[in-house]
Amino acid sequence: MGPKPTPSKQGNTLFSYFSKSPCPPAKEKIENTANDVLSPKKSPNRPAKKKPDIEESSSYKPGDLIWGKLEGYPWWPSLVCNHPTEHTHYKAGKLPQIHVQFFDTPVSRAWIKQKNTRPYKGSDDPDYGPGGPLHTKSAPVVRGVGEADKALKLTNEERMGLIVELLPSEDEDDEMDEEGSNGEDDSKENMDVEDEEDSKSVKKTPSKSPAKGRRSQRSRAKRRRIILEDSDSEGHESGDEFKPEAEEGSDDDDASSGVDTDDITSDDASEPDSPVKGSKKRKRPEPKSKWGPKTSRKTPASSTAKKALAGFSKGDSDDEAPESPKHSESKGSPIAMASPQVSTATKSKLAAFTASDGAGSVGESSVVYQHLKYEFLQPDKIRDAQKRSKADEDFDPRTLYIPDSEKAKFTPAMRQWWDIKSQHFDTVLFFKMGKFYELFHMDATIAVNELGLIYMKGDYAHSGFPEIAYGRYADTLVQRGYKVARIEQTETPDMMTERCKNMSKAPTKFDKVVKREVCRITTRGTKTFSFLSGECSDSQSTYLLALAEKDHDTDGCSVYGVCFVDTSIGKFHIGQFADDRHSSRLRTLLAHYPPVQILHEKGHMSGRTQQVINSSLPSVLKEALSPKSEFWESSKTLKVLSEETYFRDGTEGELQWPAVVKAMLSNSDALGCSAADEFSLAISSFGALTWYLQYCLLDEELLTMRNFERYEPLDSKEPQRRLASSVPVVDFSSKHMVLDGVTLANLDVTENGTTGTTEGTLLARLDTCHTPFGKRLFRQWLCAPLCNPASINDRLDAVEDLIGCQEVVAEVTDFMKKMPDLERLLSRIHTLGTAKSNKHPDGRAIFYEDVTYSKRKIEDFLATLEGFKLSSKVARRFRDVVGNFKSKLLKQTLGIEGCSETGMFPDIQKDLDFFNNAFDHVKAKKEGVIVPSVGVDEEFDLATSDIGSTEDRLKQYLDRQKTRLGCRSIVYWGTAKNRYQMEIPETAVKNVPNEYTLMSSKKGAKRYRTAEIEDMLAELTDAEERKDAALKDVMRRIFYNFDKRYKTWDTAVQCLSVLDVMLSLAQYSRCSDGAICRPDIVIPSADVQPFVEIREARHPCVSRTFTGGDFIPNDTVIGIQDENENEEGSCSSSRVVLVTGPNMGGKSTLMRQVGLVVIMAQMGCYVPADRCRLTPVDRVFTRLGANDRIMAGESTFFVELSETSAILQHATAHSLVLIDELGRGTATYDGTAIACAVVKELSTNIRCRTLFSTHYHSLVEEFSHDKNIRLGHMACMVENEDETDPTQETITFLYKFTSGACPKSYGFNAARLASLPEEIIKVAVAKAHEFESALAAMKSFRDIWRKPCKGTLSG
Repeated sequence: MGPKPTPSKQGNTLFSYFSKSPCPPAKEKIENTANDVLSPKKSPNRPAKKKPDIEESSSYKPGDLIWGKLEGYPWWPSLVCNHPTEHTHYKAGKLPQIHVQFFDTPVSRAWIKQKNTRPYKGSDDPDYGPGGPLHTKSAPVVRGVGEADKALKLTNEERMGLIVELLPSEDEDDEMDEEGSNGEDDSKENMDVEDEEDSKSVKKTPSKSPAKGRRSQRSRAKRRRIILEDSDSEGHESGDEFKPEAEEGSDDDDASSGVDTDDITSDDASEPDSPVKGSKKRKRPEPKSKWGPKTSRKTPASSTAKKALAGFSKGDSDDEAPESPKHSESKGSPIAMASPQVSTATKSKLAAFTASDGAGSVGESSVVYQHLKYEFLQPDKIRDAQKRSKADEDFDPRTLYIPDSEKAKFTPAMRQWWDIKSQHFDTVLFFKMGKFYELFHMDATIAVNELGLIYMKGDYAHSGFPEIAYGRYADTLVQRGYKVARIEQTETPDMMTERCKNMSKAPTKFDKVVKREVCRITTRGTKTFSFLSGECSDSQSTYLLALAEKDHDTDGCSVYGVCFVDTSIGKFHIGQFADDRHSSRLRTLLAHYPPVQILHEKGHMSGRTQQVINSSLPSVLKEALSPKSEFWESSKTLKVLSEETYFRDGTEGELQWPAVVKAMLSNSDALGCSAADEFSLAISSFGALTWYLQYCLLDEELLTMRNFERYEPLDSKEPQRRLASSVPVVDFSSKHMVLDGVTLANLDVTENGTTGTTEGTLLARLDTCHTPFGKRLFRQWLCAPLCNPASINDRLDAVEDLIGCQEVVAEVTDFMKKMPDLERLLSRIHTLGTAKSNKHPDGRAIFYEDVTYSKRKIEDFLATLEGFKLSSKVARRFRDVVGNFKSKLLKQTLGIEGCSETGMFPDIQKDLDFFNNAFDHVKAKKEGVIVPSVGVDEEFDLATSDIGSTEDRLKQYLDRQKTRLGCRSIVYWGTAKNRYQMEIPETAVKNVPNEYTLMSSKKGAKRYRTAEIEDMLAELTDAEERKDAALKDVMRRIFYNFDKRYKTWDTAVQCLSVLDVMLSLAQYSRCSDGAICRPDIVIPSADVQPFVEIREARHPCVSRTFTGGDFIPNDTVIGIQDENENEEGSCSSSRVVLVTGPNMGGKSTLMRQVGLVVIMAQMGCYVPADRCRLTPVDRVFTRLGANDRIMAGESTFFVELSETSAILQHATAHSLVLIDELGRGTATYDGTAIACAVVKELSTNIRCRTLFSTHYHSLVEEFSHDKNIRLGHMACMVENEDETDPTQETITFLYKFTSGACPKSYGFNAARLASLPEEIIKVAVAKAHEFESALAAMKSFRDIWRKPCKGTLSG
């Protein structure tokens, strides 16, 4: 997010931004380096880096419009602007940064890396269009693009008026002062921009709060108060209804927020540990105006404060466009400029929120925060909850021991914070106080360093942000590896007062605190993208993996139990498998389903497994769980799950195990409380995952979906290897090609090994899917291509079918582009439709932005309905052509169930019509409330019917009484509890029966009720209460009814996923550059041996070489006779090809090219070649490049041999092996010998298709006459060949693969290209001749020695 500025010394203070002219620069600026107890990245006393004196030039200037990208967010339209405290928009250095203001709601600022910027050219820019690098469907970005388009029409000076100012103008401040005594003040130093909708919710009628008129007292005494609006004020419709305006405390000492008022009567007497905020004021809502800059706007005190505003203001930036305080009004400009001012009274109030000079800059400031002084937080004094030190092997880093003597010193609210912190010491607490999430002590330090918030005034570290901004700030910390706990108020002040009254003993000051509970713990592996979190910009899955391990026999092998889940979708994978000593299957699992967080049993992970994880996923979060208590055994797992309601329909429903879990239970246990021996570790890992989900309060949301799938390694049904000439005939019908982690990395299939991104990978080249769920399926297909020839050909038929109906495809593609992430939305709706159990605190949580969240929920639901409407259109659009398709896959995917014999796409039209008419969508989206239509909600309909019938009975009763008394002027009078009193004129009172009860009277009439009216009124009240209760829960019930059809919706999503992937493959097959062909997959038999024949193939990811010329295509033939070779006695039908050639001649590129083409062919895609024929490949092995695993303690040569060992152990006759320069990491003779032995094994015993490149020419000579091995080389042309001085040679690489061996490797040419000094090259040449002469002499001597002497024999 870029560097975070912090408060500076006197001379550049908070109030300097109120002056009419910019404040003079400070003589010395001190960057605030905060002290971080939790984060290992920061040292408490490390001095801040100084800003460079010389600033390099930037290609942008303030006022320019650009695209900017922050980590974890899509490309966003932005406006270049100066930093408010550093007065520059550019930071030089290794990674130059640009300061921008995003076109966002709310407006926010950040430093972004210059490499992550692009000039903004408008919404018609092709890069922003579908398929472009800037394209996104995110609604906030689309709105931002609209605003940026408007700004694009303005001049540079006019755009500067859009830059948000830092503090309110004098007029606005006076406006705030007028209302400050009548309500709340939501201003903070690091969050000052008002939310438009929030402003609208402010009551225009002044509150009758006892705080009214106290302003003058506060000015004299500088008292800090928490203002609570009186529940009897006109702003409240009902005393029972909790309003967002009410803060956590009140002016009444008996209903405080838990902070002793004596401790906070003045600034000087302020308790440093007290998490109380200063009194708040609310700004009067401003009338809407047309889009364009305004004269002034209330804004934060720094750019970091600006970032703290994220989510605080929901008002459209169309309504207000703020102006930079540094700009003066331009003559003739349509934008009026005004300099902000501030009154003395406002300065006094804002002082309470001003960070102390150098706060957090230890050693350069007198302020040392309290958490740095506590004895129990000193590094050598930290203990867990059980008083164990860090040196103890059972130490629990999640907990903290706090002595009782220290607890007694805390204020009540701060003690509540420390009680929670002691149980979640490794977690950043977002502590709800009123309408804000507050962060204290070490958490505040993290927030300042990572989020750009700023400290509030005081001796304890303290910062915060509005509730509405939770999603952005939580996601930022989670992306950076932190845990975040959301702590909500689960009690109102009135509820707290009532609880204290009902206590059996006298309440203490610690009881007079509103209850707060942890409602969610979020980590990288437990992100769910709820209504609080907002939208997810990343389509790829993030997995949470639980791993159980035990030793298998004595050969160093392990057995693993795994259970992993993508929490954003709710799909669990569970399995158990035995692995080899190289952990090949575990590596493959980690490559196919890369986890972002791993749970393992403390003390039970082998060193080998740790090395695998550290080398494969160096940045993954690892968390050790205590054996048995947290990492459950299989028996405890099943016992807990059987007692819970996850797999029951209601609390009393029958236990129904998911089919996958049920298959893992022991057949001998009728009660289902024990796992089968071969699945005990799998169930144990499931138990660990369940415990962690319970710890994060996610268990109900995910487990109740009952979405389980068994995980089996792709090579679990590997055929047995046979030696010599007998090649086993394998049934490929249910197999997938195995691509382990090494192969995926070496071939750059899903991730670029150099950059860590998808740039230049096969995934990036082929994946043009339009939906997030399609992209996820595409990655799965790419990591596990098919082996069954019939299935491969069926996919190829599907590609042909789609290419043949481009008109339909074009229309369907437009539908697909508009679809949201339906798979994740289904999971979200399931969560919203699930009734929270009494034990889950989220069911009791109080949200101040509840209306906003309700609108988000409704928007998600409506987006889901729109997505399925589009999916139904897709299926209907294909209905007329699907019958002509050859592909069975497309017929199943696109055929509507019931309308087609093999169709699997569900008929969802009736369900869509039901939910489309269930309520008024426009009204619900606008108001955030769902009023169901008739027939949608039974409880609501029954209550409404009862109300109508009771009102009719009351009307009929009144008519009878009119007749009885002979007076037609009798009417009902009254409201609320006084309603339905019969108002009878005095002229008719004499006829009133005795059963009438006098209730009230007025001049000229008296009012009566009867027992019948009382009974009917009671029935009416009951029906109204039932209606209100049903209305409050109707949204959840509608979501629940939608979720009951989950299997139907999910089937539709899976069909759309398959279609999206096939459209992507068809797009590549139709539009790829150069020649393209359909691969011919030949079924192996006794007469057909495994082979590969690829003619004029090109690397799919490299269209041009680095020199700019066209890519040179090549033929590769392995296992059959090459029809282009006419040499007598050639061995072109051999399975092993030895590849030689000059350095940099293209050997590695050729080998990668063959591997990628085979993967594409078996995935069901056309390949970049003139012709491609092959028998199925069951597994691709690679040994390419040279790298060590320093974190695992493995040298380069050891890594080479380990990968080679895995090849020799698992390769079959149907495998494809690619080995590049084996043996170069050791002595020449050792390397040559090992390479020779491996080639012999591959060609004689395993007999798999192999490309083996080498520079060992003795190895080539060794196998030059072996009929099982063919020689080939990358051709080159040598000019001015000079044996004595190779530096004069000119070598032209032809990049053409031809038969025969290359006589030399031309290493000196590579040395010359690498710019080694000529003197060194000449010395090396001389040494080479010397070594060659010595070797030739020794060889001659050995030949003479071994040659028998004829004379001796004759003698």
